[in-house]
Amino acid sequence: MTFEEALKKDCGNKGLSSQQVRLLGSHYDLLVRWNRTLNLTNVRSLADIISLHYCECLFLGRILPPGILRIADVGSGAGFPGIPVAVTRPESKVCLIESHRRKAVFLRESTRCVHNATVFAGRAEDVPERFDWMVSRAVNPKAMFSLSIAPQIALLLSYTSLSELPDPIEVIPVPGSQRRIIALFHVEHAKINGRG
Repeated sequence: MTFEEALKKDCGNKGLSSQQVRLLGSHYDLLVRWNRTLNLTNVRSLADIISLHYCECLFLGRILPPGILRIADVGSGAGFPGIPVAVTRPESKVCLIESHRRKAVFLRESTRCVHNATVFAGRAEDVPERFDWMVSRAVNPKAMFSLSIAPQIALLLSYTSLSELPDPIEVIPVPGSQRRIIALFHVEHAKINGRG
């Protein structure tokens, strides 16, 4: 089965153009090649990568509010959720933040044709830019609340992890998963940033 066939089977390709599917396929091809020498993901089979990485990240991109957004993917790693979000939301700007230098190099290579994505090789605390949303799936969820780079947070996590966090404004189950959710939060940082 090809990447495109697996994506259509598991995610339904809802609203994705053939160009968007090609961009995701190019990311997958690079991920497989680079994963041989750089541990980007422990998930190896095409079916698992599609369902555990691409489908839930595409879903996240769809549930963010409509319009032009500035989105920060904190701890992007292999590009999840940032690259699928950037591909599904071409009108928005997505910054992939990754402190691991070799992973940041991978992200730069894999976003060459994703024109609304940029890479920041460093810690999220050092990003000079401010965003509308922070998204993440690999970072300790509690750590996200100490960052003051965006007032809105969307986290891909499990119900178990949610119990350790402040009350979200909304919880949305990830389709096809019994354990994974997207939790949306609003965080006031005005006093921390000296604004307001």
